[in-house]
Amino acid sequence: QVRLVESGGGLTQAGDSLRLACVFSGRTFGTYAMGWFRQAPGKEREFVAAIRYNGGSTGYADSVKGRFTISRDNAKNTLYLQMNSLKPEDTAVYYCAARIRFRVAIMNSDYDYWGQGTQVTVSS
Repeated sequence: QVRLVESGGGLTQAGDSLRLACVFSGRTFGTYAMGWFRQAPGKEREFVAAIRYNGGSTGYADSVKGRFTISRDNAKNTLYLQMNSLKPEDTAVYYCAARIRFRVAIMNSDYDYWGQGTQVTVSS
């Protein structure tokens, strides 16, 4: 069974940076496409970024494009999300997700496994 554990969230100020990490275990990480999603209070969970199984391609939500970077280290079974120029509207619980396919995807329903989430709070 796949297990995903996120870390790196916290309280920070607008304009600052944070790096989230997600450790994958239970299967072969390098055969899964991965994604980051987030859910703000009172809102639905939304797509943030995704990466192909080998890191060969990525995709981003328009709201984070140019500020966030998704990456992966298949040797360390770890997914990352580098978040720069953070804004108060980035405040949310951030989830990593795994997909038993090679290609990137942007829908919640495209993903098979989810982590428990890590809180990111950005103050103005």
